Amino acid sequence: MSLPVGTNPEDVDAETLVRRVIEIVSNAKSVPLSASVMVAKDEILELLEDALEKFPDELRQARWMLKERDEFLAKVAREGDEILEAARVRAERMVERQEIVREARTTASRLVEEARDEARRLRLEAEDYCDQKLASFEIVLERTLKTARAGREKLRSVAAPADRPDVSLGDDEASTEAFFDQDVE
Repeated sequence: MSLPVGTNPEDVDAETLVRRVIEIVSNAKSVPLSASVMVAKDEILELLEDALEKFPDELRQARWMLKERDEFLAKVAREGDEILEAARVRAERMVERQEIVREARTTASRLVEEARDEARRLRLEAEDYCDQKLASFEIVLERTLKTARAGREKLRSVAAPADRPDVSLGDDEASTEAFFDQDVE
C-alpha cells in the first residue's frame, strides 16, 4: 500500500483509503487505443481490503456518535419541555394571582358599595325616626300649648268672677282639674 511517507496505516481511516484508490485510478496511465487504464492491481486490492477492515469500526463509532447525539437531543428536548412547563406553571400562577387581585378588588368595591348603601339606608331610617319623634313631640307640645293657653284663659276668666261674689270656688276647682287634663283638646 502506498500511503504518504510517515503515515501509520492504523491511523488512516476508511475514507482516506478509498480516496487513495480514487487518486490511483485517476492518475493511472491509459491503455493505448482503449478507455481502460493500467493500475497496480495488488496496491488497489490492498487499499480496498484495508478500507473494508476499517469500515466496521468506523460505522460502529458513527452509530455510537449518532446514538449519543440522539440521546443528547432527547435530553435537551426534555430539559426544554421542563423549562416550558415551569414557565407555563409560573404564568398560570401569575394569572391566578392577577385573577385573585382582580377578584379581591371587585369584592372590595362591592363591599364598599354595600356599606355605602347600608349607611345611606340607616341614615334615612334615622332621619325618618327622628322626624316621627319630632312630629310626636310637636303634637305633645301643641297639646301642652293649647292646655297652657286654656289654663291662662281660665285664669283670666277666674280672676274676673272672683271680683263677683256670686261665683263659687268649688266650680273653679272642677274646671281647673279639667284644664290640666292632657286629653282635652
